[in-house]
Amino acid sequence: MTEKSTNITLQVEGMDCTSCALGITKSLEKKGAENVYVNFATGEATFLLNDKSKIQMMIQSITDLGYKVVDSKYMEERAGKMSTIEKRFYFTLPFTIILFLGHLFFPHNFILNNSFMQLVLCMPVFVIGILQFGKSAWGSLKSGVPNMDVLIFIGSTSAFVYSIIGMWIHYGTQELHNYIFFETTATIITLVLLGNVFEHRSVKQTTTAIRELSAIQVTKAKMVSLQLGKEVITELNYRDIHQGALLQVNAGDKIPVDGEIISGDASIDESMITGESLPVEKTTGNKVIGGTILLNGSIRMRAESVGDNTLLAKIIELVKKAQQAKPDIQKLGDKVSAIFVPIVLGISVLTFCVNYFFITFDVGANPLQESIMRGIAVLVISCPCAMGLATPTAVMVGIGRAAKKGILIKGGSTLEEFARIKTIVFDKTGTLTTGDFKIKNIQLFEDANETEVREVLFVLEQYSSHPIAKSIVTELKGTIINKKFTSIKEEKGIGITATDNQNNIYSIGSYKIAAHLTLSDSHNIYVLKNDKLIATIDLEDAIKINTKEAVNSFIQKGIQTVMLSGDNRKKCENFALKIGINKVYCEQLPSQKLEIIGKLAKEAPAAMVGDGVNDAPALAKATVGISLGNATQAAIQSAQIILLKSNDLSILTEAHQISKHTLTTIKQNLFWAFFYNVIAIPVAAMGLLSPMVAALAMAFSDVIVIGNSIRLKTKKLN
Repeated sequence: MTEKSTNITLQVEGMDCTSCALGITKSLEKKGAENVYVNFATGEATFLLNDKSKIQMMIQSITDLGYKVVDSKYMEERAGKMSTIEKRFYFTLPFTIILFLGHLFFPHNFILNNSFMQLVLCMPVFVIGILQFGKSAWGSLKSGVPNMDVLIFIGSTSAFVYSIIGMWIHYGTQELHNYIFFETTATIITLVLLGNVFEHRSVKQTTTAIRELSAIQVTKAKMVSLQLGKEVITELNYRDIHQGALLQVNAGDKIPVDGEIISGDASIDESMITGESLPVEKTTGNKVIGGTILLNGSIRMRAESVGDNTLLAKIIELVKKAQQAKPDIQKLGDKVSAIFVPIVLGISVLTFCVNYFFITFDVGANPLQESIMRGIAVLVISCPCAMGLATPTAVMVGIGRAAKKGILIKGGSTLEEFARIKTIVFDKTGTLTTGDFKIKNIQLFEDANETEVREVLFVLEQYSSHPIAKSIVTELKGTIINKKFTSIKEEKGIGITATDNQNNIYSIGSYKIAAHLTLSDSHNIYVLKNDKLIATIDLEDAIKINTKEAVNSFIQKGIQTVMLSGDNRKKCENFALKIGINKVYCEQLPSQKLEIIGKLAKEAPAAMVGDGVNDAPALAKATVGISLGNATQAAIQSAQIILLKSNDLSILTEAHQISKHTLTTIKQNLFWAFFYNVIAIPVAAMGLLSPMVAALAMAFSDVIVIGNSIRLKTKKLN
């Protein structure tokens, strides 16, 4: 990959399964594309190209395989219409029904069973089979990666050609009907098309999260501008909003892009982004997220992130790409699927040879005919489609369900790794706690009164940018001010000093300002008046909702819980005891944190939960990095899992449950797919399945696997 490489995304029509995606992947790689990822469910092929002039060559290589490259507008227009696969199925269905009923219920001399009539009825179906399976099969053979369509095409064509030869040799004889299998050809093609229709509709259900998120994005906006000195409001598409534009948003409107409120107050529903069910109150200076809904109030906002740079656009892109990192469990399925078609072709030929040369059939049976039918049944029933669908469908549903809850998971490999963790490590401040400090205790000296101390705290802390100062100002909001302060000065890392209207000098700060007055260094804030200690203040960091329950849930699953903090030992140990954490590392520098995470991850799979910005190195070092809160680009980049709703730690438990259930679903799918093929091939080889029954069984094996994946959407996690 070079620095000049361009990321290309093409919309591809006509992919039915992972075999199709694999064929396109191999073809693009042969033409020089890098980091190729083809998603058959969304119809997208993404790759890196170091020379943009080669795009046409890439499109041609996809076209040569029997697929069609279209633009995104075409895909949007097609979204609500009947797909090509559905049209082809409904076209072939009446011809097949007539052939099948004629073969099953009417005598040999009936007009429907006339060989020429059967040929006429079968021909339209066979042509559709060539268009649907023949082109794809030939393209896959040219690319060197034979797909499942090779098996279908050979199976249906064998029955068709055998019937044509039978007509040629036995026309006009009583034996003719024993050599006509046009209904088999038509039934195989139609039933496989039926399976593809089920597949197509089911897979659409697995990608609902992406469609729902994309639907949130599409909205109109009201832009405010001045024309001839008058304020004019113009309606435009969110895609046409430029950075810095002034926008009006009223009650009931969607916020079109990310930005900042410059006037007005509003209650905003951010549940579709963060998973937070309660509306959030916002006012001037607050940030707003595109796609969220303004419930009450009215605001003017300035657009900051627009187009593909909005948080919602980044989330959609993240969810789309989440399948690229394949779980280890899928790699086995991929390897088997890649070599499966040649193996099945070999088994089919072997089935024919063994049956024809070594098996003694009943009197009156035609050995050649029986052997061909058994070989065709093996071809049809062996299609590895269910095996290829087993993992990606489960991963899509799992990642989609998580995304709707405000949990962003970067890929199937992350789902698998998180499901298998043995240790979970928590940062303390901002992760287990809210980061909002509350006054726990005020101890008074020198006849000071609490009202005086609170007044001094409220006024002076407004001049500090420290997080603790902001929390105290918020808590003491509404304090009545009687004193007037002047000469306010802040000395970073030590404290703030001011003089009141009676020339009293007040100082607030850390132990450093009171070290000459007391030996007690265990308090958070010290308050001095005229160089005398008048109060000490103890603070506590509020614990997040459901923190104790979340920690306990991991312990019950046999997962070791660890707290890793830079805070002092006594505070850390008391806090860990309060919420039930197993092991504590305290007073740790960032470099020491990295070392501990590395050691824990080496011993067993370990997840690290942090705020995503200052914990970025530790998150990267862990087996799975989990970022809580912020929903910033730093958080999205630094971790494999991002929890947008960060004030309630039950979401972390839910993320782990989704991961575990997705992994279980993948295992179930792979078991049924492998089990099905292992059982079905010998049964078909022994002649216990006709090609028609085999086609039906193959179609429904795909439906069973996809159905099991879709069950994950609504499955109870506990």
